[in-house]
Amino acid sequence: MPPVLQRPRQDLTLANRARSLVKRATGEVVHRTWATAVECAAIGPRSRRGRTFGTFGENSVICFPPNTIFNEHYIHIGSGTMFGPGITLSAGMVPGQQCISDPVVSIGDRCLIGKGSGIVGHFEIVIGNDVWTGHNVYITDQNHDYRDVTKPISQQSMPERSVTIGDGSWLGYGTVVLPGSRIGKHVVVGANSVVSGELPDYCVAVGSPARVIRRWSAERGWFRVDDDPAAD
Repeated sequence: MPPVLQRPRQDLTLANRARSLVKRATGEVVHRTWATAVECAAIGPRSRRGRTFGTFGENSVICFPPNTIFNEHYIHIGSGTMFGPGITLSAGMVPGQQCISDPVVSIGDRCLIGKGSGIVGHFEIVIGNDVWTGHNVYITDQNHDYRDVTKPISQQSMPERSVTIGDGSWLGYGTVVLPGSRIGKHVVVGANSVVSGELPDYCVAVGSPARVIRRWSAERGWFRVDDDPAAD
C-alpha cells in the first residue's frame, strides 16, 4: 500500500494564515461597501425621493434601508428630524390612494423616530417638535373592527380618529399609539405601553392601556398619582 503523503505543518500554517487574511480583507470590503450604500441611499431633502414628500425639512434624514414608504406627498417632515432604518411611513392603505386630507402625517422639527417604527396615517397624525421614540414604536389613526361576524376582521375597518403627540414627548420601546389618542407635551410613555386615550401634559404613563403614574405641576413639582386622589 503506497504511503500517505501529508502536507508539511508549515504549509498548513501558511494556508490558514492566507485564508484568515482573505476573510479579514473581504469583511472590510463588505463593511465599507455597506457603510457607503447606507450613506448614499439615505433619503434627504435634496434626494429624488425626498422631493416627493409634501415637505422635507433641512437636515432631516430617513436612514437606509427603509421598510415601506408610500404616498409620501401626504407626509410632511420638519427640520433636523431623523428616522432610523427599517421605518414604515405611509398615508392611506395602498400606494396611489387619494386621501381625503392633506397632510395626513405631520412630523415636527428635531424628532427622532427609532428604527423599525411605523407611522401609518389615513386621516391625521400630528407629531410635534422634539418628539423622540425608542425602537419598534407603532402609531396609527385607524384600526380594524370585529363586530360584523359575517365578515373577516381583515375586511372591516373603523372610522379614522386623528392622533396628536405633543412637543418634547418620549415614547419608549414598543409603544403602540391607537386611533384617537391625545398625548400632551413633555410626556413619557413607558416601554411596551398601549396608548388609547388622552394623556395630559407633563406626565409619565405606563401599561396597557397606558395610565398616568406621575404628574408635574408648578406648585408641587413631580408627584405620584395613586388611586387615592388625596395621596401624593
